[in-house]
Amino acid sequence: MGAASCCCSDAGKHQDAIYAHGLASIGEAGRISGSPEQEEACYLNTGVVPGAVMPGPMSQSKVLSPIARDPPTIDIFERLFTRKPSERQYTSVGDALAHCYAEKLLPVELSSDFHKMHLPELPPAHFSARPMVLTMGQYSTGKSTFIKHIIDCDYPGLQIGPEPTTDKFIVVCHGSRPEAIPGNALVYDPNYAFTPLSAFGNSFLGKFMCARVCSPVLEGVTFVDTPGVLSGEKQRLKRGYEFEEVMGWFIEHSAMIILFFDAHKLDLSDEFKRCLIGLNSCIQKVHIILNKADRMTTQQLVRVHGALMWALGKVIETPEVAKIYVGSFWDEPLQEHDLEELFEAERSSLYAHIERLPCASTVLKLNDLSRRARMAKAHALVLDHLRNEMPAVWGQAEKQAELLKALPSIYVKVSRQHGVSLGDFPDVETMRSRLACWDFMRFERVQKASFDKLDSLLAKDIPAILKMIPEEVN
Repeated sequence: MGAASCCCSDAGKHQDAIYAHGLASIGEAGRISGSPEQEEACYLNTGVVPGAVMPGPMSQSKVLSPIARDPPTIDIFERLFTRKPSERQYTSVGDALAHCYAEKLLPVELSSDFHKMHLPELPPAHFSARPMVLTMGQYSTGKSTFIKHIIDCDYPGLQIGPEPTTDKFIVVCHGSRPEAIPGNALVYDPNYAFTPLSAFGNSFLGKFMCARVCSPVLEGVTFVDTPGVLSGEKQRLKRGYEFEEVMGWFIEHSAMIILFFDAHKLDLSDEFKRCLIGLNSCIQKVHIILNKADRMTTQQLVRVHGALMWALGKVIETPEVAKIYVGSFWDEPLQEHDLEELFEAERSSLYAHIERLPCASTVLKLNDLSRRARMAKAHALVLDHLRNEMPAVWGQAEKQAELLKALPSIYVKVSRQHGVSLGDFPDVETMRSRLACWDFMRFERVQKASFDKLDSLLAKDIPAILKMIPEEVN
């Protein structure tokens, strides 16, 4: 991304002129301004460093001209010490998002134990990371073969076969040469956003690795190859770590989730169903592949498609119908089939969606940060209400049990008092189960100043950053 600045104040009347037609030169913005003071304000509001490179789409870039202006009349030391903190400059939009998160959202999360109850803390690398494409499915449905087909090369740790071969979470990302990074080293690398995964322990980290290969596709996106979800008697085996919780972390941080189903076996195991339930909150990311479809007749395929929709309808509880891509997604040529043109169109549609992910990455991160901020605010308000309702001395255990039972009505009350949408609150049953392990008297009261900063993030900072994204990305 280009350089960006996050200002709590309005962007200024010259903002539109600077970003007209995607990226205008800063020299034009300087000519619009009359005095050096106005030009300095324009420079601070946009935060664009003179002469910076502002990449547009994947294959294009534009160089912004330096600001043509007279030397400033204000003394350098006076400007240095009188500049408002809100007019800080950033080298990229990711840098601006990381600063806003650390300064305005993270304090509320820490004081309200948000990380212990809901989502772990976001590392700085999260905001500049490439978008992740998560592959999910039962074993031998074509996940590893699909990734190999997309990047057009093998990667370290790749194993393909009819039996359960992939037993690790493999992050396939770009590198100058083929290289495998084990999980214990990967979670401590500040260049990657996988630090929170260290909480799952050595049992998981032994089954986690990063495979770096040189592929043009991986310059824009990162793929995550996951172990095949066990079915039948195999799901009773102990993996040594909480598979559903690990999968939930990847679901939360992925820009696109692809579910793989083999057209010849549509059974949904209990473990797979529990993983699918976690998709209800982010169904807009989900895309479904009915793989190996050219190996059956048209009549059989119609029946299989209907059976898959019926099975998913009982697990994914959303009124929207997820997109299902039908075909065979691998290097082998399609077998002669009446629906061959349909299979080619489905393949092209899926690949086009993956190609658009890098351009929409920043907008997706803005959307996720906004959603997380609203949830953290609702969570903190609920905990503050529970703490205020607790008696000072007697009957604390009884009152806590009463409050847990009345949690749905507390949601409604807090929503009306503070103007927070009920859709921003965590799931009632999940919240109740996690609150049962806590002593309400130990909840910290969140300061009003922290809520004010969080409101400023939602009302001013995020819209200001959104305006700084080039028009090509939007």
